[in-house]
Amino acid sequence: MRIISGKYKSKRISAPKNLPVRPTTDMAKESLFNILNNFYYFENISVLDLFAGTGNISYEFASRGTETIYAVDANFGCVKFINQTSKELDMDINTYKSDVYKFLEKTPLKTDVIFADPPYDFEEAQFLKIADVIFERDLLNDDGVLIIEHSKHTDLTSHPNHSYDKRYGGNVFSFFEVKSSDEEE
Repeated sequence: MRIISGKYKSKRISAPKNLPVRPTTDMAKESLFNILNNFYYFENISVLDLFAGTGNISYEFASRGTETIYAVDANFGCVKFINQTSKELDMDINTYKSDVYKFLEKTPLKTDVIFADPPYDFEEAQFLKIADVIFERDLLNDDGVLIIEHSKHTDLTSHPNHSYDKRYGGNVFSFFEVKSSDEEE
């Protein structure tokens, strides 16, 4: 994997082969950040990276100037790798080794962007539960966005906070936003 833009543009990062991950492809990641670039000044936002895996998405935000980043993964090896890599690159990424659902149920954090990249073999209900908990617990700041990466075989459009999807090959990014009372009527 490589960092697409920012301070560490073109930096290649090699994760250990034994991590149970499926990093977001460079093409899909570049497309995602092109979208986000239209809505946010990266140095002014906070980010929560769920099912962080190798830290691929966290590094991209950090390289672009985001200073408040939280990365959550249940795998000790993943958390250890993110800690090592962020230290080597002098990135301030706060890591949590935790089951994502348990983390979401307890965290007091509110962020501008929440990115979730759960295993593609999750049931649709497991994907939707991520959005349910985030919106029930009000974990997004005003004008914040939740992005869930999933395969083209998963449909999350039934969620009331779903805004739109962007497809890149077999990958889909579903975007969710807080609906204002005007939009709900």
